Amino acid sequence: MEIITSIEKMQKLSLKFKREGKKLGFIPTMGCLHEGHLSLVDLLVVKSDILILSIFVNPTQFVEGEDLEQYPRTFEEDVEKSKARGVDIIFAPKADEMYEFGFSTQISESNISNRLCGKSRPDHFNGVVTVCTKLFNICQPDFVSLGQKDAQQVAVLKKLVNDLNIPLSIEVGEIIREHDGLAMSSRNTYLNHDERKDALVLSKALDLAKSLVDSGCNKTNEIKEELGKLFKSVSCARVDYVEIVDSETMEFQRKVLSENSLLMLAVWINKVRLIDNRLL
Repeated sequence: MEIITSIEKMQKLSLKFKREGKKLGFIPTMGCLHEGHLSLVDLLVVKSDILILSIFVNPTQFVEGEDLEQYPRTFEEDVEKSKARGVDIIFAPKADEMYEFGFSTQISESNISNRLCGKSRPDHFNGVVTVCTKLFNICQPDFVSLGQKDAQQVAVLKKLVNDLNIPLSIEVGEIIREHDGLAMSSRNTYLNHDERKDALVLSKALDLAKSLVDSGCNKTNEIKEELGKLFKSVSCARVDYVEIVDSETMEFQRKVLSENSLLMLAVWINKVRLIDNRLL
């Protein structure tokens, strides 16, 4: 496995592979790899001749006051995990090369990005689509795998690829959970013992919603009302949003469920913001 930090070297190597007819798989990450990330590697390892994983804590997708400096960085462990899973290249550029002095271009998606996490974190998705466009141009992938846990991000990037005619296919991996149901996330490392237990309220909310649907409830407001009661029972939980949306467009469903209704959660457990979702 090779570690590449130079944008020029990575791009030239990717274009060389393309000329040779090789299929390139790509997983964009910010590091601190867990089984959720590694499951995305598994999605592409069988269909890619060369598998590239990027590790880049992207400063432009952190909004003011967020945890850019504290975001967990575990590069050596990430390298070992990636190598064991079949990654061929780790692309780990430096921020001052990705955004060199005078950088002034930004890409934005103006529909899906404006609600949910986009409302709570202004400019977050502008940073996501800009860095991913750069990474796609550098790494030239045929396949990209993304995690369902970041459902809105998946929808935004699918829109980006479709709108700008970027020649790649997006594969979406299912949410990987801890044994107790908590969705795997790099930010779970911020939780202390008590907060970790309280964080299970997110997965409990998903289960409650599914049980309500299975019992015949199809009114979105009734489901959200019951979930609100559950979150209020956890003193350290503060709801950012509880919404039921169309899984492709992220448009709010205000009345009744449809066949692709997706429950989206963003909840603060004290100072840690966690997200989760489930197709209803």
